[in-house]
Amino acid sequence: MAPTVDHSILLISILLLIGVLTAKFSTRLGVPSLVFFIIVGMVVGHYIYFHNALLTQGFGILALIVTLFDGGVKTNWKDVKRVSVPSVLLATLGVLITTVLIGIIAKYILGVTWLEGFLFGAIVSSTDAAAVFSVLGIQNIRQKLNSTLEAESGSNDPMAIFLTVSIIELIQHPNSPVLSLILSFFWQMGIGLLLGLLLGKVSVWIINYINLDSSGLYSVLTLSLAVLTYGISTSIEASGLLAVYIMAVVVGNADLTYRHAVIRFNEGFAWMMKILMFMLLGLLVFPKQLVDIIWEGILLSLLLMFIARPLGVFFSMMFAKYSVKEKLFISWAGLKGAVPIVLATYPIIAGLENSTLIFNVVFFVVLISALFQGATVAPLAKFLNLSQGEKETVPHSLELISIGRTNNEMIELKLIKHSDISGMTLEQLQLPEYILVTAVIRDDKLLTPRGNTQIFGGDTLYILVAKKKREKVKAFFQRNTGCSTNGADSLTN
Repeated sequence: MAPTVDHSILLISILLLIGVLTAKFSTRLGVPSLVFFIIVGMVVGHYIYFHNALLTQGFGILALIVTLFDGGVKTNWKDVKRVSVPSVLLATLGVLITTVLIGIIAKYILGVTWLEGFLFGAIVSSTDAAAVFSVLGIQNIRQKLNSTLEAESGSNDPMAIFLTVSIIELIQHPNSPVLSLILSFFWQMGIGLLLGLLLGKVSVWIINYINLDSSGLYSVLTLSLAVLTYGISTSIEASGLLAVYIMAVVVGNADLTYRHAVIRFNEGFAWMMKILMFMLLGLLVFPKQLVDIIWEGILLSLLLMFIARPLGVFFSMMFAKYSVKEKLFISWAGLKGAVPIVLATYPIIAGLENSTLIFNVVFFVVLISALFQGATVAPLAKFLNLSQGEKETVPHSLELISIGRTNNEMIELKLIKHSDISGMTLEQLQLPEYILVTAVIRDDKLLTPRGNTQIFGGDTLYILVAKKKREKVKAFFQRNTGCSTNGADSLTN
């Protein structure tokens, strides 16, 4: 009997609950949650037959958009800017070197053609943003390494996709001009980058100047703009995923209305998409088929982890100012995840001869990488003295509520250490009526602000303010001109 809509809804709800519980379990073990999500999908696949590669690919791309956007808005541009060159080299030259090396190895181990070997190499060459973000999110490694890995994983997908699509094109049409593929690469990357920057700026303007009835709508609006960025980019054959990541970085580093609400909503939605995506990918795999390629999969996994990826990292970062220990860690922390499995559906949809073999081996490699490398990232960081101890967590939070149609919003400000107003009381500031300091956070403690409350550099203030005065308020509280006179006059103009 075919499952009804109600039965399907019940199944999805159960899978989501299992996903949440396994995510908590994986955090304690230090293993990427995607491993457990995939295993759950494989178990469910034992009872439900599912083999729709096209649907899986479509849902996977949508999930990648959400995941990349979630990672991008949390990326600090000041940190990434310092490592932009090595990150770009890893995302391009590193991916290419890994593709060639593992492609040569795969040709002999799997017994496929040269192009099919390079196709396999292209599919497994990129690191996965979802896996890297989830592992690094609970680690406290040096900021330079953290930023490098996040920037690489967020920007190397376009290169892997370009190589995968191009090699499939060469397999199907051997006489395709290579020059046109090279020109296509520069078009996809260049236009994708420009569109990401442009649409990021446009998105910030729309989010900040539109007046919606509820703060919840801002989260939907922001995510819709991310999906729109992908759609516009791909419609002119530019790299949609690169455009989305760049757009997300621009949005995340801008002064954004309802910033906390937007980030928290997208974080939760990204988790839901990751859970469903990995489980859906697990449904495509038949465990019996994995048994047939277990030794090939183990050998390719080991060669990828210990030879191809490290050589790709060391060659692409040859002139970068990173120590050998740091390069070793970057090599090991390049986790595989959803991107290779989603890319492995491309040969299936294209109807290539060895597409099923490639998919199964890719799946096996991803599972080994996530399980083995993911569980050992933290111990390796400690062994190489790259860990900075326990990661600090924010001890305070303030849930922002919808203020309806009013033109007010809550903003969070942290006073600089040498602020002009450090040591002054709120009464002495003579703030206009449209400014209300609602909370002061000092040394992890919440202070209820009163007229005689002093504020000091390093304090975090939560301020209810009119939207049109937001910039002036921020400039006033964060100024450092060496003059502590009554600067509140600038707020009344």
